[in-house]
Amino acid sequence: MCGEKLRSSTATSLHVAAFCVVVAATIIGVQGSHKVYPELQSLSAEKVDETHRTGYHFQPSKHWINGPMYFNGFYHLFYQYNSKGSVWGNIVWAHSVSKDLINWQALEPAIEATKPFDIKGCWSGSATILPGNKPVILYTGVDKHNRQVQDYAVPTNLSDPYLRSWVKPSKGNPFIDPDRSVNASAFRDPTTAWFVNGEWHTVIGSKRDMVGVAYLYTSKDFKKWVRAKEPLHSARGTGMWECPDFYPVSPTGRRGLDTSAVGKEVKHVFKVSLDLTRFDYYTIGVYDKEKEKYVPDVGSVDSWAGLRYDYGNFYASKSFFDYKKHRRVLWAWANESDGEARDKDKGWAGIQLIPRKVWLDPSGKQLLQWPIEELEKLRSPNPRKLNSKVLRKGQYVEVGGITAAQADVEVTFSFRSLDRAEPFDPKWADLPAQDVCHQKGSTVPGGLGPFGLLTVASEKLGEFTPVMFRVFKKGGKHVVLFCSDATSSSLAKGLYKPSFAGYVDVDVSKTKKISLRSLIDHSVVESFAEGGKTVITSRVYPTLATGTKARLFLFNNGTEEIKVDKLTAWNMGKPVMNVPLNKGASIN
Repeated sequence: MCGEKLRSSTATSLHVAAFCVVVAATIIGVQGSHKVYPELQSLSAEKVDETHRTGYHFQPSKHWINGPMYFNGFYHLFYQYNSKGSVWGNIVWAHSVSKDLINWQALEPAIEATKPFDIKGCWSGSATILPGNKPVILYTGVDKHNRQVQDYAVPTNLSDPYLRSWVKPSKGNPFIDPDRSVNASAFRDPTTAWFVNGEWHTVIGSKRDMVGVAYLYTSKDFKKWVRAKEPLHSARGTGMWECPDFYPVSPTGRRGLDTSAVGKEVKHVFKVSLDLTRFDYYTIGVYDKEKEKYVPDVGSVDSWAGLRYDYGNFYASKSFFDYKKHRRVLWAWANESDGEARDKDKGWAGIQLIPRKVWLDPSGKQLLQWPIEELEKLRSPNPRKLNSKVLRKGQYVEVGGITAAQADVEVTFSFRSLDRAEPFDPKWADLPAQDVCHQKGSTVPGGLGPFGLLTVASEKLGEFTPVMFRVFKKGGKHVVLFCSDATSSSLAKGLYKPSFAGYVDVDVSKTKKISLRSLIDHSVVESFAEGGKTVITSRVYPTLATGTKARLFLFNNGTEEIKVDKLTAWNMGKPVMNVPLNKGASIN
């Protein structure tokens, strides 16, 4: 789930905040996406295995988790949490607060399933701050009849700066009760409310057979909500739309816009989490505020073949407008890839990925993403640097002097010629990029590539996760394949070790350069190609390359020599991570 606070551009000077609780469950009579393990879900962890726990990514001290809101000087993270076990079940809305999105302190749960309108589940949510600085949470509840309805909650004490306690009034709940024309078993995840044409608007994800649907609801008083005649948007063949997100972006520059911003020059992003694929997809287009419709731009594909925020282990994302720094921030969840039994044994499961600033690429065709600047406070003062190093075919060079299991690495590669780039096989045109990566792994010799980093590697390369590039010729142009390949990440059996990949929209014929940044944190590697044009997250569980035994290498397995123009690698410190904030205490 996620959250947001906005300053409205309307004359009413309203403030808007929102966060999306992102989780889907299997409950009897309700379609969903998470398998329930009754024998495991209430087994509390007596001992937590730290081997693969992250050092600087958000996660509770133990058990299972699955976004943020900026309000009165604090970032609030509300997240799906099983306080009794490390698999899905017993879900509450846990609540943590921060001043910088990096250091977090834990509060009491904000919402628990206690009323008839949410007794079988407290799911997705958003919030709006009404006149008088009064926050209202909107969330999806599963009622006693297993129907997904939309409920609301308000703070118990508005003078509490941390908003520790919330109440769910019986009057007015549920505030949206689906009629017979709506699939009540697939009706969830209300978006951030926006204000336009004198009315509030919110979107709820759903489906009709295999048609993904974003139902639009409007209200003049934030009490009585009416469904619009037509959905804001829909698409055939996509299935259930979870965690929809709808927000404006500026056509120029990197500044974010509040969710109510509209105008001739303003573009809009519409994103959904597809239940069928477990990936997040987005389009860029135009919001017609008069017709109440969103229309993707020509060429912005509205299906499984469309753009993704991240081509790896990344789901249920939500953005929020950080009016403090005039930026739009994206946050997502990454689940585990090692199985429920291992989750129970290690005593924890699930992490939040590093928050990312997002803005529109100058081409107008895609978004760019970059880790928030606050993360740099964790960098060590004396980084390891390497400049003008040439990598010949088959060469591996260790980057020493760093803690390779918990690092932030930035590197720029260059090459003299594109002549040795391999031809792009026409058969690959219809394949996902990850299939091409699987065929053309780091150990398969090439022309221009593969080259890049071997992350979370053991000393003798019995385990490693390559983050790499490979350049192909296609007609008169070149195609850049970007991979994060977990195939060789661990010697352990029974793990999900996919080859994740995406293509990078960059004209290497002009620059003959390409850049990479990788955030390495024990069991997760987040990688950003060419300034955030393409991003991939991998979860890895090494048995040899753990802790101080992990190594980092540069490599090249192509005939074209690769030059490391500049590499900077920082050890990353460990922030305050979800330490309980006792009642009466304050955050300095």
